[in-house]
Amino acid sequence: MKTVSIGCGQGFWGDSQEAPLQLLEKGDLDYLVLDFLAEVTMSILSKQYQRDPAQGYARDIVQYVERGLPVLLKRGTKIITNAGGINPRACALAIQEMLGKHGKADSIKIAIVEGDNILSSLDSLHAAGEPFLHLETLEPFTKISQSVLSANAYLGADSVIEALSQGAQIVICGRVADPSLVLAALRFEFSWADDDWERLSAGIVAGHIIECGAQCTGGNLSWGWESLPDMAGMGYPIVEVAEDGSFVVTKPAQTGGAVSERSVKEQLVYEIADPRAYYTPDAIADFTSLRLEDLGGDRVKVSQVKGRARPEKLKVSMSYQQGYSAFGTLLYTWPNAYQKAKRAGEVIEERLHSLAMYPQRLLVEYVGAGACHGNSVPQAVREAAEEVMLRVAVQDENRKKVERFTREMAPLVLNGPPGATAYSGGKRQVQEVYAYWPTLVSRDKVTTKSEIL
Repeated sequence: MKTVSIGCGQGFWGDSQEAPLQLLEKGDLDYLVLDFLAEVTMSILSKQYQRDPAQGYARDIVQYVERGLPVLLKRGTKIITNAGGINPRACALAIQEMLGKHGKADSIKIAIVEGDNILSSLDSLHAAGEPFLHLETLEPFTKISQSVLSANAYLGADSVIEALSQGAQIVICGRVADPSLVLAALRFEFSWADDDWERLSAGIVAGHIIECGAQCTGGNLSWGWESLPDMAGMGYPIVEVAEDGSFVVTKPAQTGGAVSERSVKEQLVYEIADPRAYYTPDAIADFTSLRLEDLGGDRVKVSQVKGRARPEKLKVSMSYQQGYSAFGTLLYTWPNAYQKAKRAGEVIEERLHSLAMYPQRLLVEYVGAGACHGNSVPQAVREAAEEVMLRVAVQDENRKKVERFTREMAPLVLNGPPGATAYSGGKRQVQEVYAYWPTLVSRDKVTTKSEIL
């Protein structure tokens, strides 16, 4: 039975720079998927695009293609990635320019997938009846309609398949849903029908398992992480998928980490709501239906995935401007480190109140004495801490309040509790806040297209 080998070399923008090359050189892949995007990433890329219309994509993709060029040319491995972010065309052109410098501009076909960016259509879509309610709070779209900076629908596999059918070796997408990057390769290779819900759901599960990179090969493992071999040389995941939809999760030989039933299960339940109904643009997968079988040797088989018809609406990720923020830190040492940090935090709040500069949101944390677990940390444990970092963060629509806060922490080095060191903060810390607005749009209101450069 024919199998297709797909590796994932990026779980987010900022993941290991060695992972793509590791998979290309050691993985014997048919496809390399690179997943760069998260909700916060789209906000960052939107900000970059506003400053420079030639930006708005994950720039690391260019060096990954350049470093892997010998393997790409020799083996013909295809790359599917959402590195295009807000600006897939600029991303593809940057890769094309790099190929030209190596005299290989005509050796690799690059395609772009567009249509996920619906920012320019928001007003007309809203007027035509798309409510764009906040997916969790059901707040009205009018609350943020004047401050939206980006709006991207999560696309499915269709346009990626179209690009592959045109001969593309590298497909640059914007906000294509993470598991759909993998499903697109499988539908193209196996000619799965777009209503074969069980096989499509199997492809979605395969994509979901590897979309976060090494998180299914031992990274972030909560059970047995202490005994993981060679964490510094962590192997990145590969799925070997058969035409019937069953597949094996594995990693390149002689790499670190481990693929086990536990590592795969932990990734399966990562970032999901109802495990019986995992929504994607292509199908709704039932994670409770599948069977896992640990084959040993870093190989776990997944089979018997069930699913049902794709949803009528697509998820939309919007970002909008929500004021300004800043934070500062001070490190307090033994003795009485927690008491010192606590008093310093109180002084900051008192100062901001007296100046009529108290922000809309203020968060005081004591790193090393309960910042992660809050009041569940016993008081005696807090007071026994030998070092405590005071971290104060503020947010307000009024930039002046935020800037004033940045002037209040440094004086505590001399006029606050004793033993303060390692100050950080200052006016340069003031940043614009980009908030997240998840919502839905009718599928028929989103038009996608693929194009070979």
